[in-house]
Amino acid sequence: MFALFSFLSFSQEEKNEREIRIKKTDFPSHSLDLIAPYLQKVTRLRFYKEYDGEKSSFEAKFKKQRLLFSVEFDSTGTLEDIEFRIKKVDIPHDSWKAIETYIDQNFKNTRIKKIQQQYVVKTDNAKLVLKDAFQNLIKPYINYELIISSKDAKGFQEYELLFNAEGKFISSRKSIPQKYDHVLY
Repeated sequence: MFALFSFLSFSQEEKNEREIRIKKTDFPSHSLDLIAPYLQKVTRLRFYKEYDGEKSSFEAKFKKQRLLFSVEFDSTGTLEDIEFRIKKVDIPHDSWKAIETYIDQNFKNTRIKKIQQQYVVKTDNAKLVLKDAFQNLIKPYINYELIISSKDAKGFQEYELLFNAEGKFISSRKSIPQKYDHVLY
């Protein structure tokens, strides 16, 4: 029975991240050099190493101009994405309506816990993406990442949903809240 339960729990796509705070000296120096021009007048600057079961990455988190930023690099120090927290009023009306419609059709009793605007680096345009992100420009390549809580047969579950700039659904994965990870075996 235990083996069957273990198999079923791993068959779903889940987000199971662990963040460990690291010193600035343990952060990749070339990554730090890339974001250094944008670190002027920031508060709460912290560095993390993140593990999600499949890969590891580095992350710098800070507050700048009342926005909470997260700049993520892969294990080699290559820029992956820049995210910052927003509210639903910051999303264009048509995009928000499309997101809201998707959530209403696919989930019950939802509560939005967090919304982030995400700038993903796809090619060698890291400097341009950094500039766009720190100017808070609405570009066609941005994504919106939502963390929602929804009720299902097992109780409340957390999901991470990803939508493009037009509000079209991209992906979803079940999220395990970090505050309860010490209970899981």
